[in-house]
Amino acid sequence: MSVSVVVPVYNSESTLSELVSRLTATMEAIGSNYEIILVNDGSKDNSWAVISSLLNKYPNITALNLMRNYGQHNALLAGIRLAKYLTTITLDDDLQNPCEEIPKLLEIINQGFDVVYGRPIYEEHNIFRTLASQLTKLVLQKAMGADTACSISSFRAFRTKLRDAFERYSNAFVSIDVLLTWGSNKFTAIAVEHHPRIAGQSNYNLRSLITHALNLVTGFTTLPLRIASIIGLSLTVLGLILLVYVLGRYLMLGYSVPGFPFLASMIALFSGAQLFTLGVMGEYLARMYVRNMDQPSYTVNEQVSSTSSSSPKPTSIPHSFSHNKTYLSIDCRP
Repeated sequence: MSVSVVVPVYNSESTLSELVSRLTATMEAIGSNYEIILVNDGSKDNSWAVISSLLNKYPNITALNLMRNYGQHNALLAGIRLAKYLTTITLDDDLQNPCEEIPKLLEIINQGFDVVYGRPIYEEHNIFRTLASQLTKLVLQKAMGADTACSISSFRAFRTKLRDAFERYSNAFVSIDVLLTWGSNKFTAIAVEHHPRIAGQSNYNLRSLITHALNLVTGFTTLPLRIASIIGLSLTVLGLILLVYVLGRYLMLGYSVPGFPFLASMIALFSGAQLFTLGVMGEYLARMYVRNMDQPSYTVNEQVSSTSSSSPKPTSIPHSFSHNKTYLSIDCRP
């Protein structure tokens, strides 16, 4: 089996050396052809300098340096498009995903699945991060249309050929998990170890996770529009019932329903429903505007590889990259 390991890097100068050392030992023990792709996502520390030093020490590293911070999934997309081997593995740079668990994912892939997630036995997060993660997973379950969404994690293995399904995707909003569903529905998950961070702090907070969930639900599904339609239809029916009640009371009793509070509450109810619906439509219009701007998912500033790195025949034609040049997926399209 040949494996490409993609690691998005952001402010991880303190963990990169140990990460690459353990990754190399794990892949050497497996005995397969492999490469390690490190994607520096606009780190503010010396991560790129550490990566450059690792290139001289390890033979199978390819490194991408993005122009700025685009986000974890955007950086992953850049690395995935550069992968040369049959199977791609992604994991975080903070050592919370143990490299030693990679053989478990590869074993499940060999059983006929296309995507395998490493589901943490126990997540080392605080309560707010855990709640936000659960919210994101519920949203993903709707966007992906797969029960496995509740078990997703950044530690995943999948067949590299799945990237053909999103080859022309170019947009600022990226979700690797949703894009993978465009190519297959053979998903599964397996329990793996999850270690606490040994340095630094998570770049995900409650606000960023909620924003990510909002981008997912409005960028990859029409569920909010359907909810808005159901609410609008329900309130229209309620309005008709109230109209029949008011007219019937007037015809039978000779007077209408008294009281300003009743009218005020009805006006507030219908106005709120209208504003909610307009807000949902506005979210979709905003994303259509962003897509029409044709923003890239990422821009590569520099690509370097270990001097003795092998160059096998790619499994499919990947997107090309070069030093100080920008390459985007061609939109014939996020």
